[in-house]
Amino acid sequence: MVVVMFFVITVALFPFGVGPESNILARIAAGVVWVCAMLATLLSLDRMFLNDYEDGSLEQLALCPLPLEIIVLAKAGAHWLVTGLPLILAAPILAMLLNMPAGGYLTLFSVMILGTPTLSLIGAIGASLTLGARRAGVLVSILVLPLYIPILIFAVGAIDAAAMSLPTRPHILFLAAILAAALPLAPWASASAIRQALN
Repeated sequence: MVVVMFFVITVALFPFGVGPESNILARIAAGVVWVCAMLATLLSLDRMFLNDYEDGSLEQLALCPLPLEIIVLAKAGAHWLVTGLPLILAAPILAMLLNMPAGGYLTLFSVMILGTPTLSLIGAIGASLTLGARRAGVLVSILVLPLYIPILIFAVGAIDAAAMSLPTRPHILFLAAILAAALPLAPWASASAIRQALN
């Protein structure tokens, strides 16, 4: 709930900051929605494994017969359900607030479905690398934000292309490829970092 409230408030601040001119808001709508969604996702990343790490249950999970990569994937999936899915539902309403062109809404929904799970998967890597570190939230942001940039570029590019009646397929395929790469690689990298933190 905090993530969604942050998302809504942050997006709602932009009309006050840049002015109520509808053409300007429409031009920046896709970028504003996506940047705010990324920042909202960052809010909860440092807690993905931290509670389990502090109470010792993460060590028990690492010792159980189930591969740690599967556990990490489940954790990332739970994070997406709690953060990514509400962002997907809120994004079209906030895009309407920013006067996004009508042609961009379906594409916004599509790229949010492809992009938000990738944010959670990449975020799992950052969360696992900062286990036990002081100021873990700041470190996660520094580690993860550069990796979020390709998702931002292709997602906003797809929405802008749809608004101008241009092909969106290349952008969406790139987002799908990033998700397909993150599904096996992110749990493996995150599990390796968790094992290192537990040693």
